[in-house]
Amino acid sequence: MKQHLGRQSGVQSVDVSLIDGKVEIAPKKDGRIDPPQLLKAVYDSGVSVAEMEITAQGKVVRDSSGHLTLSVSPNQSFLISPNDLSKELEPLANNQATITIRGQLYKKSEGKKRTKPDTSAPLKLLILEIQRKE
Repeated sequence: MKQHLGRQSGVQSVDVSLIDGKVEIAPKKDGRIDPPQLLKAVYDSGVSVAEMEITAQGKVVRDSSGHLTLSVSPNQSFLISPNDLSKELEPLANNQATITIRGQLYKKSEGKKRTKPDTSAPLKLLILEIQRKE
């Protein structure tokens, strides 16, 4: 799995901890990691993904539908799922402040064993922690 993920676009390094059941992926400095592609790559390597968390830095913006998104680059953003923490981000929308957050992009449905993640729909970012506002 480590080699399979290491070949994905934008991936600098992969650290696998079998004891914790976790995989940590570090992006290249100028790389863009595609989370749905990583979910597929993990599944294709024969491993089930229980959940996917990210730590990302970007700007909070409103999309054309008025939903909050975290824009991490000109070509990549994540739709933010509403929760109590996301409400704290509303005043930052479109004001160019950079924030660092930890969030969950994927969680496997309860009770299902090894199912292929649905990567056709956009992954929604559930804010778990606002680490820094600048």
